[in-house]
Amino acid sequence: MIDSSAFQGKLAAYYTLGCKLNFSETSTFAKLLQEMGVRTVQKGEKADLCLINTCSVTEVADHKCRQAIHRLVRNNPGAFVVVTGCYAQLESDTVASIDGVDLVLGSNEKSNLVQFLSEAWGGYLDESKNIPISSRDVSVTSAEVHRVRTKDIRTFAPSCSRGNRTRFFLKVQDGCDYFCTYCTIPYARGFSRNPSIESLVHQAQKAVEDGGREIVLTGVNIGDFGKTTGESFLNLVRALDDVDGACRYRISSLEPDLLSDELIDYCAVSRAFMPHFHIPLQSGSDTVLRLMHRHYDSSLFADKIRKIKQRMPDAFIGVDVMVGCRGETSECFEETYDFLAGLDVSQLHVFPYSERPGTAALKIDYIVDDRTKKERSKRLLDLSDEKTQSFYSRFIGTEAEVLFEKAPRGKAMHGFTRNYIRVELSPDIAREEYDNKLINVRLGGFNHDKSALKAEFIYG
Repeated sequence: MIDSSAFQGKLAAYYTLGCKLNFSETSTFAKLLQEMGVRTVQKGEKADLCLINTCSVTEVADHKCRQAIHRLVRNNPGAFVVVTGCYAQLESDTVASIDGVDLVLGSNEKSNLVQFLSEAWGGYLDESKNIPISSRDVSVTSAEVHRVRTKDIRTFAPSCSRGNRTRFFLKVQDGCDYFCTYCTIPYARGFSRNPSIESLVHQAQKAVEDGGREIVLTGVNIGDFGKTTGESFLNLVRALDDVDGACRYRISSLEPDLLSDELIDYCAVSRAFMPHFHIPLQSGSDTVLRLMHRHYDSSLFADKIRKIKQRMPDAFIGVDVMVGCRGETSECFEETYDFLAGLDVSQLHVFPYSERPGTAALKIDYIVDDRTKKERSKRLLDLSDEKTQSFYSRFIGTEAEVLFEKAPRGKAMHGFTRNYIRVELSPDIAREEYDNKLINVRLGGFNHDKSALKAEFIYG
């Protein structure tokens, strides 16, 4: 039994790096601690507790993690600092050696955050004098590390939370069995695992009861859902579609080899699953895909795009692309560019390749220099802008249902249509009551930076 008295009245600061899955987990941590009596720090306040949920997908991500830890330690002197997430799992000793860090939790341990925190935090309280944590002498402490090897990561930490956002993020799966040559995620999060459909339906129902109008399904490799329970991702989608009151679902990222024709057909007629797909390609060159140990070729990927567009012509399709990976010759990049230029997709998420220690990609001889990576990234980003603006332009003058999100006072509100077109509502017609509401609008032209279409008229 955890004694919550040590938590009462304490202030916490949270910082998340990386993916939507990390955001979902951090929001859940904050909710659990709030139930223990911990309040999120406000501007101008010093935190008693700092929690950093880290990413390690690139070298840049590692650097940002270290910067975030140093900044929070500096800005909250004497606070108890907890670091978890992928960087904490992969580089626990490095994290533990950073001045001011008190507790490092790996991927298997973060599901028991409150328990570990209660045990470690209690040691810094002087019960006789009730000295607050922020007054302790950090110079006499050393970080506790709780981390198991990748093969021993077994736990699944449930997460369904929205933090300070409108949308809920429902974690349906964790870990990955693919071991692509460039990636450290399987080592950071362990093998693929998932909870039951029944438990996820219950969480979705609770999210709806708490006012959720849109739920995003998150995970590391969510199409692999079912490894633990003998169920399938398609069965999960069908079950969630039946949840009373659920307005919208979005599927975050789905590997092309796991995007079945049956799933595409179901989403095309679904009550609540939106015509919106996010599919990682990484490269349009089959040579590079083989070097990456991806589970598909460019022909399969193109076939999936065609089938989506045949069933859902207005669907938004986002595509992940990695540039400058080892083995990507100029010829291979041009194959990727031409392949993407010919695809009916809506947006490209472009990532420059980053060397990761311990990955098989380091055995590949051909290395792309940083300048070339930047040039290739710019070309693909320019192509992405063309595709997104072309897609948006098709809907100017049409009516659409938009889920708006709260904006700072005096700023434009933003929201998304069913097919993920970003819509801007100017401050002069925006209303606080529009937050988390589905509103019909007429879509006008582009806003000033062409990142959204302007809501020209509000219906009703």
